[in-house]
Amino acid sequence: MKKEPLAYRMRPKKVEDIIGQTHLVGEGMLLRRMVDVGQLSSMILYGPPGIGKTSIATAIAGSTDTPFKLLNAVVHNKKDMEVAVAEAKMHGQLIVILDEVHRLDKAKQDFLLPHLEKGLIILIGATTSNPYHSINPAIRSRCQIFELEPLTPEDIKVALTRAIDDQEVGFGKEKIEITDEALTHLAHMCGGDVRSALNALELAVKSTFANEESVKKIPLKTAESCIQKKSFHHDKDGDAHYDVLSAFQKSIRGSDVNAGLHYLARLLEAGDLTSIARRLLVISYEDIGLANPQAGARTLAAIEAAERLGMPEARIPLANAVVELCLSPKSNSAYTAIDAALADIRQGAVGDVPKHLKDAHYKGAQQLGRGVEYQYPHNFEHGWVKQQYLPDKIKKARYFEPKRTGKFEQALADIYTKLDQR
Repeated sequence: MKKEPLAYRMRPKKVEDIIGQTHLVGEGMLLRRMVDVGQLSSMILYGPPGIGKTSIATAIAGSTDTPFKLLNAVVHNKKDMEVAVAEAKMHGQLIVILDEVHRLDKAKQDFLLPHLEKGLIILIGATTSNPYHSINPAIRSRCQIFELEPLTPEDIKVALTRAIDDQEVGFGKEKIEITDEALTHLAHMCGGDVRSALNALELAVKSTFANEESVKKIPLKTAESCIQKKSFHHDKDGDAHYDVLSAFQKSIRGSDVNAGLHYLARLLEAGDLTSIARRLLVISYEDIGLANPQAGARTLAAIEAAERLGMPEARIPLANAVVELCLSPKSNSAYTAIDAALADIRQGAVGDVPKHLKDAHYKGAQQLGRGVEYQYPHNFEHGWVKQQYLPDKIKKARYFEPKRTGKFEQALADIYTKLDQR
């Protein structure tokens, strides 16, 4: 019988074997306490791909005396769920580890819900999608939500070292000498995917011949050939994508050039020019606004240049735009002003248009008092005359509150203040 892959053999069997996730399974943490007292409740494990969600779920289940069963929400049908419930009734309780839980259809969900309610089934769902976006509220409300954190290179190194030293399922019975540079390379280049790192280690060991002392020496060069390209997980339709876009805008808003360029690089690597263009244009008006009004036009020019150039040259005008937006003075005064005006309207603060502002370009308008007292500003010195423009109901409303973060808006603020005082 063919031996299982190293990554499969090294799956954690108990909660103590889980690498990383100390915020959940460390001493005194909630999930660890649930395991220690043997009081598991239904839960959803949510995190990026390659982090070992199913393995962690198995380790959690394996740390209890309750039998468990692995199912997949897509592959397994309602009949498989019925078999699981029958097993639960036979044992008194069953832990069901359900991969891709966000794909659970209504028929399976309706079947499982009453058994979750009674505690006959303890569900441990695994998903890469944000449960608050992708999982039906009926299931979500009956589960604890635990977000798993990406594994760090240090975590991956622990997993690799454990695999090399393990006498039972790892390479502990072989003489393996791996340089620290090689180990570090595998830990960094796997992109947080422990499975990928272990697969690369296994390939390195199996493709290396032992020397006269029966030692297999694995230098950096071997590690490089076994894991050649860093995994970059970025699903343009997934939650991580929107997290990166959010961080991108907040970094530019916070004037951090290096962070702005970092998130731009991530979006470029994901090949999402459309989202970059839209977000940069929004930033130029929402966050820079009147503090540097030319930023909007220049950002649009950079976007158009990027679209004409295509990748990889598109990165150049986009980088120019990011640097300018980061280092521009910031103002959201126009943006907050229109939102304040919209809020008034939506709350009913509208009022009738003053009669002197109403349309007077029709016969009989004068008899109705339309436009009679209107004063034409161009007939006055400086093109301005004091008169009421807002409806009576909100005639004292003040939406625009200028900021003095750029020369242009400072000038606008001075004019605004003078007019307000007349």
